[in-house]
Amino acid sequence: MEIRLATVRSRSAKGSPADALVQEYGGRIAHSAGFAPVSYATEEKLLAGEAAAGRGRRVLVLLDSRGKAMSSDAFATWLRRQREDGAAILAFCIGPPDGWSDAARNRADLLLSLGPMTLPHQLAAAVLAEQIYRAFTIIEGHPYHLGHG
Repeated sequence: MEIRLATVRSRSAKGSPADALVQEYGGRIAHSAGFAPVSYATEEKLLAGEAAAGRGRRVLVLLDSRGKAMSSDAFATWLRRQREDGAAILAFCIGPPDGWSDAARNRADLLLSLGPMTLPHQLAAAVLAEQIYRAFTIIEGHPYHLGHG
């Protein structure tokens, strides 16, 4: 399974503290699954790029404040189910500043909310990377999570 963390952003965040966190958690995720952070200039390029990425069953997850909120345990259960159902690629996508278009939202397999607060894209990516890592530790019985739901 490959985890792709795709963002729409007009400028690079390379070297930022949030980017460093994505890289840190990405390295940890790599013990459980492939991990690839990618950036696109527009929503259209992101959707086309993620549709063409890799082979096998893809799951398109768009981060959206109107999406489904999950506890860490529920997210781990969802992630485990995707792996067991043979998902080759899970594309977690953080959208453009004005939000996803209706067309993009309709293409998503899951709309996922990190909560009702608005977060900068870089911070949302860092939070998401940590939650993906946390989900794998829950699945693998690693003590990182310690049942804090």
